[in-house]
Amino acid sequence: MKRQEELTAPVAEKRPVEIVQHEIKRIDNYAWLRDDNWQQVLRDPSLLREDIREQLEAEVEYYKDSTSHLEELRETLFAEMRGRTKEDASSVPMRDGPYEYYVRYREGGEYPVYARRTEENAPEEVIFDGDKERGDSKFFDIGGIDTSPDHKLLAYGTDRVGSEYYDLRIRDLATGDEYDETIPSTDGGVVWATDSKSFFYVERDDNQRPKRVKHHLLGADPASDRLIYEEEDDAMFIGIGDTSSEKYLIVSIGNGVTSENHFLPLDDPMAELTLIAPRVHDQLYDVDHRGDLFYIQTNAGDAVDFKIVTAPVDNPDRENWTDWLPHRPGTYLSYFVPFKDYIVRVERSDAVPRIVVGDYDGNEHTISFDEGAYSLGVHGWGEFDTNMVRFSYESPSTPEKTFDYNMESRERTLRKTQEVPSGHNPDLYVVEMIEAEARDGAKIPIMVMRLKTTPMDGSAPLMLYGYGSYGAYISDSFSTSILSLVDRGAIYALAHIRGGSAKGRQWYLDGKLDKKENTFRDFNDSAYALIEKGYTSKGNIVAYGGSAGGLLVGAAVNLDPELYGGILGAVPFVDVINTISDDTLPLTPPEWDEWGNPITSAEEYGWIAKYSPYDNIKQGAAYPPILATGGLTDYRVTYWEPAKWIARLREEATGGPFLLRMNMAAGHGGSAARFERMEERAHLYAFALDIFGLTDATPVDHKAE
Repeated sequence: MKRQEELTAPVAEKRPVEIVQHEIKRIDNYAWLRDDNWQQVLRDPSLLREDIREQLEAEVEYYKDSTSHLEELRETLFAEMRGRTKEDASSVPMRDGPYEYYVRYREGGEYPVYARRTEENAPEEVIFDGDKERGDSKFFDIGGIDTSPDHKLLAYGTDRVGSEYYDLRIRDLATGDEYDETIPSTDGGVVWATDSKSFFYVERDDNQRPKRVKHHLLGADPASDRLIYEEEDDAMFIGIGDTSSEKYLIVSIGNGVTSENHFLPLDDPMAELTLIAPRVHDQLYDVDHRGDLFYIQTNAGDAVDFKIVTAPVDNPDRENWTDWLPHRPGTYLSYFVPFKDYIVRVERSDAVPRIVVGDYDGNEHTISFDEGAYSLGVHGWGEFDTNMVRFSYESPSTPEKTFDYNMESRERTLRKTQEVPSGHNPDLYVVEMIEAEARDGAKIPIMVMRLKTTPMDGSAPLMLYGYGSYGAYISDSFSTSILSLVDRGAIYALAHIRGGSAKGRQWYLDGKLDKKENTFRDFNDSAYALIEKGYTSKGNIVAYGGSAGGLLVGAAVNLDPELYGGILGAVPFVDVINTISDDTLPLTPPEWDEWGNPITSAEEYGWIAKYSPYDNIKQGAAYPPILATGGLTDYRVTYWEPAKWIARLREEATGGPFLLRMNMAAGHGGSAARFERMEERAHLYAFALDIFGLTDATPVDHKAE
């Protein structure tokens, strides 16, 4: 990477704070970067303490100065990404009652336009225009866009700060008039009652936790909204949804390890909630409905990779659960979608997905594809009583294709292929799924994408992406951004490491709590496997991860600083021991089942202390260049985590440079505007290309004969 030696990095003042846990003392020199009134800052960034603001703004300026030589490249990358985007793209309309609903963009528009029509050639009715609604807000994000069952009203949520506190409003779609009431501090979405006279929503507390479900009558003062559920356990989050049949409200309580569900008939919104089955630690279940039965996906009864059971609506407790689709070890059930006469599920084995379509008598067939790595998604249908289902297919080299599928005739109709206006030739690429052997013998799937012309002699630079937490599965999908790296001769690899669920739920369980270090070792073992197989070489790899993936790359580089040529940590969760020891933070109590509880357990404190990136920087070691990003109003990974990490790297490590790109007007996801998001990615990829020595490389021509 090019260095600008005359620049001096901002030095954060050391204000030592002694912390003692389980008789173990540690010193945190940068704890002062956490503002005492951080809850207020999430809602109003102007309240940030001045000395912290000065430090963050100094980081912003240092980043700008340090990467000024990349400005032209960033502009080029942004232009490439934008050129691959059909600016006036539109979704395939979905029929719901008398209307077809769809989402489109206008040329140059940042935000989606939500619209409907009665039939294909009928006039369009715009129900929500994101660009117009944004106004002059620096940040703007759209939560739910929920039309009432009678299609006359719209409930919508907006966030103008980035803190994920959404204000709910109601609009009359015939007149465009807004109702008087505004409901603050929600999660952004609603579930309407059948009569369209009321709806249900989730309210967040002052610590950003979704804690209460309320029932709002149109025209009423939100302060008088009926409380129908409140969760007392800070370790559990709540959410709401309706069943595929649209007959029931489901209130879901869970934390990724344990769950509980309640229901209420939407045609009787004043009814009380009914518990389906009480929570049992380490048991998960998700609920849908058909006829007089609930269909439930669960890991109960040692069904590690999940099964489907049924339960009668009038008595749904566990004692009445009956296996409908038995557990099949090694076949991970991702999710299912029931219809009146059919049921569709998405499952995968060894990181390869498939769609299974069946009826309720056990007759079924499979939809799968032949590429070595790809992604599938089922998008349901707007109606329950139908023989149609919509699904999508894409791969790292194949733009998304959207199909309508007749479940009775098995006829597949291609409705849309994602357009790449600047041109795209999938035949230029090799996409393959390879295996790396972990140091304990586990087989790690790695998706690798490269140009056919990229040499396989170890000389190519490589970006290695990973996540590896919460059982999340990072799909092998098409990215208009990654092409800017691969088209210049870099290789892109996605390591499906433990802590994720690519190979089933046990793959997740083997990468959490006391086994969390498997995640970081798997990542480094994947890097070495890619080196051994001739894809790249040591020191020629940029590791990239965001949020918990930032923890991954931070821990991985601590274990082996010389392995990587650079690190990209997007909103990185790196101050793990301090964050998971602070039960006032929004995500801390729900996360104890993922990482352990260092407050109550000395053993679990020890697990985390061994890998927390902020606390395990190798003193005096030469680290590669590192770029971290952050968002001032991010409540998931608070702004001070990347700020502290970069400050401590400068203090304790050599090498670098260590850069922080702080967004002073956004939260965890950065900007919600599509072109602004491209600009953010251009910053990351320009940094990587600089490390790779590819700043002047010419990308392959997709339109060449």
